[in-house]
Amino acid sequence: MDLRLDGKVAIVTGASRGLGTSAAEALLTEGASVLLAARSREPLEALHARFPRQTAVHPCDMRDMDAVAALAQAAVEAFGRLDIVVNNAGIAPAGRFDEQPQQVWDEVFDVNVRAPAVLTRAAAPHLLAQGSGKIINIASTSGIKGKPTLVAYSSSKGAVLQFTKALAGEWAKKGIQVNAIAPGAFATDAQSAVTDSPDILARRLRKIPAGRMGAPDEFGPMVAYLASPLSDFVTGSVVVMDGGEVSRL
Repeated sequence: MDLRLDGKVAIVTGASRGLGTSAAEALLTEGASVLLAARSREPLEALHARFPRQTAVHPCDMRDMDAVAALAQAAVEAFGRLDIVVNNAGIAPAGRFDEQPQQVWDEVFDVNVRAPAVLTRAAAPHLLAQGSGKIINIASTSGIKGKPTLVAYSSSKGAVLQFTKALAGEWAKKGIQVNAIAPGAFATDAQSAVTDSPDILARRLRKIPAGRMGAPDEFGPMVAYLASPLSDFVTGSVVVMDGGEVSRL
């Protein structure tokens, strides 16, 4: 299927690993150009080496809102336009709510909620002027069904889901689609504590009706679809990718 992404320009935050890398690779494979953003430059350079003409590397700390806002103009300067924003970067520090310092809560909301809002606002003039664009927010099943010891993370991802739905309604008439993906358990480096332990992995898989974790390369194609013109009638949606875990009775 031709997703018609040739000539489109995207920003992918958190592109240095895991689902962010999968998203960037899928967009690049479909012909888009991508501004790769993350704190670590080295993994971004590795991806740039594979797609030198289609990528630009832009290290960015998502806690620095001035740096986050600058990503939109950086994409335009690198590739001449901006069409797609994939708000993927996120953090999920675990711990009991009553024991976590307020600073942890604030940092989670800065990275997971404030940064996507700042970047989306910075992209707005470009998208609104051309009457088209795609905002893809990476939420989590934790934002649908809160998880103990991940109260800040669950709360932040719930906020991302409502941000998605509210902005979708506001921008629908502007020709801009805003959607979210809520991934469940994917076998990325971030889940190494689970995948490296047979006992922990077995317990985790018992909660997933599909009986397995998702593969990272299953994630990127969904991002590419939501970034493409084929999804122009899809907005305000939350695509759950979790092997049936949230819907399990």
